[in-house]
Formats: sequence, C-alpha cells, structure tokens
Amino acid sequence: MPEKVVVTGMNIISSLGLDLQTNWNNLVAGKSGVKKISLFDASRNITRIAAEVPSEFEEFSRKYIKKRAGSQMTRVTKMCVACAKEAVEKSGIDFEQMDKTRCSVILGVVNTGNSSTEKETTHQNRIFKSMTNSMSAWISLDYQLMGPNFVVNTACASSAYAISLGYEMIRNNQADLVIVGGADSIVNFEEIEGFNSLYAISVENNPPEKASKPFSKNRDGFVIGEGAGILILESEASAKKRNAVIYAEIAGYAITSEGYNIMAPMKDGEGMALTMEKALQNAGIYKEEVDYINAHGTSTELNDRYETMAIKRVFGDRAYKIPVSSSKSMIGHTIGAAGAIEGIITILSILNGIITPTINLDLPDPDLDLDYVPNQSREKEVNIALSNSFGFGGHNATLVFRKYS
Repeated sequence: MPEKVVVTGMNIISSLGLDLQTNWNNLVAGKSGVKKISLFDASRNITRIAAEVPSEFEEFSRKYIKKRAGSQMTRVTKMCVACAKEAVEKSGIDFEQMDKTRCSVILGVVNTGNSSTEKETTHQNRIFKSMTNSMSAWISLDYQLMGPNFVVNTACASSAYAISLGYEMIRNNQADLVIVGGADSIVNFEEIEGFNSLYAISVENNPPEKASKPFSKNRDGFVIGEGAGILILESEASAKKRNAVIYAEIAGYAITSEGYNIMAPMKDGEGMALTMEKALQNAGIYKEEVDYINAHGTSTELNDRYETMAIKRVFGDRAYKIPVSSSKSMIGHTIGAAGAIEGIITILSILNGIITPTINLDLPDPDLDLDYVPNQSREKEVNIALSNSFGFGGHNATLVFRKYS
C-alpha cells in the first residue's frame, strides 16, 4: 500500500507577518494586510494598493541568507529561501541524518520579481536574479540535497501544482521528503498597469483594507498580494523515524486543464467542478465528509460566481452546509504562492478547529448564497478540507487535506 504523505513543517511570509504564528493570529482576527503601495511610486497607476510584505522583511532575511548569496537574489527569491529555511528549522530536520538523494525541492514560480521595482540589479547578477529555477536551486544548494529540484509555472495554481508533484514523488517512492511551495510578487508599475487594462484588479484605493471583498455584490477585482508559503512533505515512515511533529495528511489532489480560455474560467464553473470531483475521487473521500473549503475566492466577478456554481454542482444541497472562505480577502492574491499559502491556512484550520473569515463581505451578492464565513472567524471541528486554486490559462488544482491520525 502506498505511503501516507504527511506535512511536518510549514511557514508563511505575507502582508500579515513573517512567521506562521503571526500570520495565523492576524488571519483569525480578520485583519487586512492591504495598504497603499510603498515599493514604488504608484501615482501613475489606476490601482495604487497592494498587500505588501512588511518592511522588516529585509532584516528578517539576513538571519537566513548570507550577504553574497543575497546579492544574487531578488527580494522574491529571498522571501522563498527565508521562508523555506524557517520551515526546515521549525520542523527539526537534520539533513545530515537523511539520505539526501531522496530529498527534493519543488516550487511553484511564475516569476522571480526581477521587475522595475527590484533594486541593485547589475550586469553581474541579472541572470541569477531572473532564473525562475533559482528559488529551488538555492534551497537545494543550502542543504546539499541531491534529489530533483525544479519549478513549475501554472499561473495562480503554481504552488498547488508543486504540492501535488511532491505528493506524487513520495507516493511513488521516489523521495522521502520534498520541500514544496512558492513565492511571488507582481507589485510593480508594468504588471499593475497590465492587470488594470484587463479589468482584473480592484481600483478601490480608499480605504485599501476594504478593496478585497470576495463573494460581495460590489466586488471589482482582486488585490495583488505578495509573499511565500513553504510546506515540508514527508512519507509517514520518514516522519515517524525522526519523531517529527505531523500537522496533517495530504489525502489527495487533482490538477486539470480546462482547454477553454487564456483568462476566463469555463462557463458555469464546469472545469472547477471537475477538478474538485477528481480530487475527492483521488483521495477516496466521500462528499459528505468535507468540512470546509478554502476557496480560490479572488474577488473577481467570474471566479466568485463560477466557483460558487462549481461547489453547488459537486455537493448539491450539502453545499449550503459547508463553510467556504477566502483568505485573499485579507492577504490579497499572492499569485504563484497562493496555493501553498492557502493550503497552509487550510491545515491550520484543521489543527486549530478555527475557520478564517471572508472579510469585507458587507454587501452579499444575492446570486452567491453559500456560507462564506463573513467577517468573523468561526470555531468548527475540521477533519477534511479542500483548498482550491484556479489560474489563468485554465490551470486548475484542488488539494485535499485530512486530520492526521
């Protein structure tokens, strides 16, 4: 029988904090990390807000990244590496006691953030800063791991795909441990201008903290967030051998392609529904067992409408009894990092018996009538939960997490 795949380490860097506990406390409190943009002069942009990582990050990163290596990394790459090193440190892994040929790194990376806002890019470091594989490479180099290290780019589903691939490596006995996750930031003039031209991001600049409002009638697009999320996946045997703390089990997943449109999701959420159906089948989970769904929930017109329709299509009348909430209401859309960060939040909900809220849900859309956990976190026992990620290009992913026992 294939090994169980368990989570033995996690960390988040986001606009709500630089470590797991700070992020969780702020999420439970329903705090928004969205503010006026400080990374560059956004006065020429229509959108002038984002969920930026706190300015203390640079100092925080020096704890984990040496000066010379740091000079060859973008700010986004530093987020990823620092996040991974904190996750490894907290998980108690001693790689010298492990078979390094069976330890891998798989990350979801859309870009490295080597944009107009990146500082101190020179001819000597430009290539290293622009290499999308540099994030997995730096982590692998730091620990001298000899299993595969690589990245996958499937837009907003990238790090959910990375988790799925890590899961497969362990299930197929190709690895004992895989560091998975991702990092991203598109807080720069050109990408904000591009998303404005697609009418995809919110233009409600004042007050910033109210702009991201998934499932609301007056939603007007997503808010760009930035950050990193890292999980340590391990075979149950490996975790037990080193007496690791096990936070949750990955019960299964599904990754699909809609083959429909470069930007818009398949009509009426058909592709999203198929993905959730396949994930439940892959995990061997009955629909009646699902206690919570961490939605993709972007605050765009079509995503929120179609994701709601997809949940109803999959769960029927029971859809109204399943709490569904969007972390993006607080931390914005972290693009390549979203799948990992939201997967971790889902695991924390299982561990703590608390569902984080969808904030800013003050004006409900009458067409969107599920239980979106509006504005206040909620105590609830969660044994099995889904985390959805749906990206431009029709890249869909659903992860299934289960309480470990």
